[in-house]
Amino acid sequence: MKPILVGLSIVLMACTVRAQPALQTDNVILITLDGLRWQELFYGADEDLIGDENFVVDTDALKARFWDDDAEARRKKLMPFFWSVIAKQGQIHGNRMHGSRVNVTNNFWFSYPGYNEILTGSRDDRIVSNDMIANPNITVLEHINRRPDFAGSVAVFGSWDVFPYIINEQRSGIPVNAGFRPAENDDLSAREEFLNELQPQVPSPWATVRLDAFTHHYAKEYLEKYSPRLIYIAYGETDDFAHDGEFDQYLNSANQTDAFIADIWDWAQSKAQYRDATTMIITTDHGRGTQPTGAWKDHGTDVEGSDQIWFAVMGPDTEPLGEISTTGQHYQNQFARTVAAFLGVDFDGDGKAGELIDAVIDR
Repeated sequence: MKPILVGLSIVLMACTVRAQPALQTDNVILITLDGLRWQELFYGADEDLIGDENFVVDTDALKARFWDDDAEARRKKLMPFFWSVIAKQGQIHGNRMHGSRVNVTNNFWFSYPGYNEILTGSRDDRIVSNDMIANPNITVLEHINRRPDFAGSVAVFGSWDVFPYIINEQRSGIPVNAGFRPAENDDLSAREEFLNELQPQVPSPWATVRLDAFTHHYAKEYLEKYSPRLIYIAYGETDDFAHDGEFDQYLNSANQTDAFIADIWDWAQSKAQYRDATTMIITTDHGRGTQPTGAWKDHGTDVEGSDQIWFAVMGPDTEPLGEISTTGQHYQNQFARTVAAFLGVDFDGDGKAGELIDAVIDR
């Protein structure tokens, strides 16, 4: 009887495996907002800052746009897509006032170490600056791009000119449009030609970061032309306006980036390839300070709280739980494995990647 029982067990196991529902996600859009605090995401404009003339040029105008005594109304004014759509169709983690905690694991709490952790699933203590040094680590983007079934279907767009090095574009073979680069493919569309002409004519306030509108529209045009299955879009203005101490522009940029994300999502839902088959993952590379008042401008290990981040996920394989108000701890090193899992790919970052975020993926 034993051989029969063994054979029956094998059949039952095979049936169980086949019975597991397949993921519906065929495409992933990964988005980051550089240095956006969880405090603004979950509570909107900071009362101590929105009326402070040290950080705001026209306090009355800013209050008219973004202030409300009710915190939920206030955050919806600032990030309407997050709180009208993602909060209903996806999950938003990181409200520490409700016990939902998300932290970086790297020891530096600034951009290059943070982006490396997001994309590789682990911290690297060799990355100690924001210098243009080719990333020695293989990102989840490169890992997926190496697969024959994804070759040529991964792309990166960023506002910061260090992204070609973070992605290690020469080794990875992934197309990266970042900093002040124009579109450079062989079949430029009329929109790309216009963006290429316009970009050098619109001065950026910063030498290393272009305005996010260019990043957004280059990325959207690439989506339209090439339909990548995995695209990473890294918006940068929020961090730079914060460093400049311009709270009004920081809020304006957060609000505009929310609109950019809505535009990408609406576009995806209008296309057969992406509609109901796309997961969007949104997060940030680091947090910012809170106290004393000026600490919101800065981050790094000497600025308390700047290791605190957040994330949001929305797509066909994510249970729509909205704002997570239960106690839990997640880490930045979990994103890379989770991005891969949505696409049915295993990624362990040479055994160093953080665990899958089970809460956001129904398997």
